[in-house]
Parts: sequence; C-alpha cells; structure tokens
Amino acid sequence: MSRAYGDLVPDYAIPPGETIRETLAALGMTQAELALRMGRPENRVSEIINGKRAVTPETALQLERVLGVPARMWNNLEANYREALARLAEQERIEGLAQQAGQFPYAEMAKRGWVPETRNATERTSNLLSFFGVESFTVIRDVHAAAYRTARGRKPDPPALAAWLRKGELEARNMETQNYDETALRGALPTLRALTPLGPVEFLPRLKTICAQCGVAVVVVPRLPRTYVNGTTRWLNPIRALVQLTVRGRFIDIFRFSFFHEIGHILLHGKRQEFIDTEDAAGTKEEAEADEFAAAALLSTDEYARARALAPDFTPRAVTDLAKELRLAPAIIVGRLQHDGVLRHDQLNHLRPRLEWVAAE
Repeated sequence: MSRAYGDLVPDYAIPPGETIRETLAALGMTQAELALRMGRPENRVSEIINGKRAVTPETALQLERVLGVPARMWNNLEANYREALARLAEQERIEGLAQQAGQFPYAEMAKRGWVPETRNATERTSNLLSFFGVESFTVIRDVHAAAYRTARGRKPDPPALAAWLRKGELEARNMETQNYDETALRGALPTLRALTPLGPVEFLPRLKTICAQCGVAVVVVPRLPRTYVNGTTRWLNPIRALVQLTVRGRFIDIFRFSFFHEIGHILLHGKRQEFIDTEDAAGTKEEAEADEFAAAALLSTDEYARARALAPDFTPRAVTDLAKELRLAPAIIVGRLQHDGVLRHDQLNHLRPRLEWVAAE
C-alpha cells in the first residue's frame, strides 16, 4: 500500500478481467464459450480478461446478460482499475520530481502550518504541488517569474521566495474586497497615516478593512529563511491588488514605511508589474518613486522641516510632543531622521519599538 493525497491506496491495479476469470471458473465456463455467447472474437475477450482492452458500457451489458452479474459492477471495476493505473503513473511521476521538491524549504513551511509535516520525499513533493496548485515545478517558475528573476540587493532564494508569495495569494483568497478604486485609495491616505500611533493589534485590522474597501487586499506573512523580503505588490486581477508584508525583528516605523511604499507602487505604477522589495533593494526608478511617495505620505515637507527644527537636542519629549500634534507614531519621526543622517542610528531607539512575529495559538 502507498499513500496518495493523504489516503491509503493500493500500489497495484487489478483489472476487471480477474473477476471475469473467477466468475467463469465458478460457472464452469471457458473463455471460448464466453466469447461465443457474447458474439465476440475469442482474442478480443482474452484481451479484456488480461486488462489489455477496456470494459466498455456495451461490454458490461453483454457480461451482465451472459454471466448474470450486473453491468454496473463491471463498469465500477473498470473505472477503479483505470483510476488505479492513473494513480500509479502519477506516483511514479511525483517520485521523479522529488529532487526538484528538495529545493523548497519544506521543513520551515511545515513549521508554519503551510504544508503537512512529513519526512516522506514523495509526500513532500505531492504536498508542495498541491500548495502551489500546479502539476510541475516548472510551472511555479513561470507563475512566480519575479521570484526567480529578482536580483536587487542580497540574492533571495527563488523557491523560498516563490513559496512566500504563494502563501500571500492563498491568504488573500479568503479576504473580501471591493473593486479597486484609485480615488478611494488616495482619499484614504490621511486615515491610514492616522493609524500609525496604534498598536499592532488595533492597527492591522483597521488598515486591512480600509484597504479592502478600496480594492486592496493586505496580508502579513512570516517570511522564510533566505528570502530577504520586506514586501511585495502585485495585481491578482485588474480590479484587485495585493500588498504582502512581513515582520521579523523590524522597527515599527520600517513596517509602516513598507506599507506606504507598496501603496505607492499601486498608485504610481502599472498593473502588469510585480514589485518584490528586498531588504537591500537597489535604487531603480520605480523603487525611488515608491520611497518618495511613502516618505511624503508619512511626513509632509512642512512636517519634516518641523522635525528637523528640533535640532540640536532632539529630546524624547520634543519628539513625542510633535508626533502627538501630527497624529503620528514618534517612531515615524525618529526613523526618518535616522535614515537621513540627522540622528545617529543609536539615538532615541526607545521610541522605535520592534515588531516580532507571534504565531497564532
């Protein structure tokens, strides 16, 4: 017995001819007499009994008339036999893909509950194909081409990145969104910015709700090792966009900035493009535009000037007072000033809490 798709199935296939042979023996009838009674050439009947020729519905009716066994039983035996043959062929095909499956971080994916835990190479291969919804790993390369061609910053591991991207798609499937509305999304930017002082428990659900009303699904997926990814933007279809973010020991302001960066891609760039933003992403034109958009969405030119004017002291009280007035998280101000070199990277970090991924219980 072997396991296929989570169920135990035979690792052999029994043709209906075995039952025909047993029935003939019970009736004391020869194959030659069966052929004569069915009006078939003896060699054709022999092929049916030996599984070389299928039992058709017409043949099943003839067997019913001659042997007294209902046609539905012969039809069921034939269907089961053909399915068993197909499963055996599929099993062999999947076993041949095991080496390709080994390129994916299966253990890490199983730890996160994305795929079932198993050490069986064939089961892993089958589970991965089901996870990606494909018949071969070559198709994954075509579907998630951006994961394999991205070369910005540290080179991500393409199979791991493809798995992370796929998980985002699966999460988005379960989300209800309105049709994409650019005007609504632009109009929601001030409201989205005003959410930045909120803690993660309150911030994320409200952010998701607002974006869903504008036609944007927002998901947060723990990243896999060697993906080096902050976020990605892509269009699931012409009326629905996906923003996928991750959290791993990152400052809260970086997470907020990454979100607005991805929104910038949606508002500024074409629907046919897919953007994968890694930790060390180089400055392409589109990335620079998304960065500028995020910076302006979080701190206007006048607000940024007021933040810089806090020099030279930059006391925690001054920063928090300004943040409160602007309805911003203090981390947004500190992170921007550190990024621009106005503050050292070790200054006021107590105003920049970190976010850590906490698995749901």
